[in-house]
Amino acid sequence: METRINPMGNEVGSKWAKYIISSNKVITDSALPKAVQELVKIRASQINGCGGCLDMHTKDAAAAGESMVRINLVGAWRETTVYTEAERAALELTEQGTRLADSSGVTDEAWANAAKHFDEDQMMALVALICTINAFNRLNVITRTPGGEYQPGQFG
Repeated sequence: METRINPMGNEVGSKWAKYIISSNKVITDSALPKAVQELVKIRASQINGCGGCLDMHTKDAAAAGESMVRINLVGAWRETTVYTEAERAALELTEQGTRLADSSGVTDEAWANAAKHFDEDQMMALVALICTINAFNRLNVITRTPGGEYQPGQFG
């Protein structure tokens, strides 16, 4: 796969990415559990077929101590027993929020289920995270940014 354009090697792309990356600090500093954050990033990236983000977030999750079983089973989370009810609710919200064009949006049931497990600030962080990872997925898929070379913590 040949990269179409290097977003970080382009003035406009690097400026845009700087703002998106800095906005992510609000999410990482929030009370939304770190495990949930990584699972959400992995699941959205799977749905969107983003090799660059999958490479990054699976490696970062493993480096942070997440088990390979949980990392490997994210795509089949409904058929497993390794995720908490809160994580499952976050994954459902992620799927619905990522597949907007395939349905009528996020259901009230998915929202209510997530809201049972997360307070209002955590819910906002979860929504912001779903938005942010989808933006990065789209950037990488459109520009054909490949996965495979990322080293955990590479981007600090």
